[in-house]
Amino acid sequence: MIQRGAMRFRCDLPARAFDRRTRYNFGSMAKLGFLGLGLMGYPMARNLLRAGHEVAVWSFTSDKARKLAAEEKARFCATPREVAENADVIFLCVGDTEMAKTVILGKDGIIEGVRAGMAVADCSTVAVSASRAIAAALKTKGVDFLDAPVTGSTPGAEGGTLTIMVGGDPAVFERVRPFFEPMGKRLFYCGAQGMGLQAKLSQNLVLSNILMAFNEGMVLATKGGMDPKLMLEILDNSAAKSGLIAYKAPFVFARNFATNFSVKWMHKDIGLMLESGQELGVPLPLTGLTRQLFQMAIAEGHGEEDICSTIKVLEDMAGVEVVPK
Repeated sequence: MIQRGAMRFRCDLPARAFDRRTRYNFGSMAKLGFLGLGLMGYPMARNLLRAGHEVAVWSFTSDKARKLAAEEKARFCATPREVAENADVIFLCVGDTEMAKTVILGKDGIIEGVRAGMAVADCSTVAVSASRAIAAALKTKGVDFLDAPVTGSTPGAEGGTLTIMVGGDPAVFERVRPFFEPMGKRLFYCGAQGMGLQAKLSQNLVLSNILMAFNEGMVLATKGGMDPKLMLEILDNSAAKSGLIAYKAPFVFARNFATNFSVKWMHKDIGLMLESGQELGVPLPLTGLTRQLFQMAIAEGHGEEDICSTIKVLEDMAGVEVVPK
């Protein structure tokens, strides 16, 4: 079954059509590849291994790939090309658009080791237009491509509970779907190539702007004499209730800014949102201001910290710290 929002529909592709068209048979154990072993990619790849699949791994930091190979019996690869030569379905989760281009299309990249009938799923958050160009380049080799960005931060990656938004051919999604399932529990088919990314960027747009509203509201309330803990309780029992706020506020109160989703990567995503808005002729005034606030947080040295650390920018301006009384 394919899920599109609240609707579900069944793909008409016969269950074994892929096996008939290619020489690859994806049974209970498959030959997979995973590239990019950062905060998200490492536990995602580990979940595939623990699901019983053979996984060839590569990372910009080779020590991470060697570590996963030693701990979980992954196959260490020296280049993205080598991953492609040892896999039938490949996943990647890298930091930005240029990294994705390099890994897939660059020298010793995935494209140099693929075979017709393979599938590549990019779980990175990258530019929509660049993702479509990558898909077109792989298609010349007979390789299918899905844009499949994820949300759920590091806890979701570790627990295999990510939300995954997929764009591309629905038949390709249906045959690759079993390999998404060890990594995510909510799979949304969003439409044609690039639509998974469009959904992810729109979701992060709402998330980042809610975070800024929380920062402003809590700093204002604290400066005005309110106990932040009481203010949070009021928010949780009002129309302003937010899952993001309920989750992030305790970290702010404890001054715990350990990274689940870093400021620098959300700043990158906001730039992609603005790029998409410009391409589509959609004004995004609030998002433009939010990006400037994220830029200020990076300038103040918080780029590697969690996104909730952006509150420190406003705290410094207001001369107050949001901690319970």
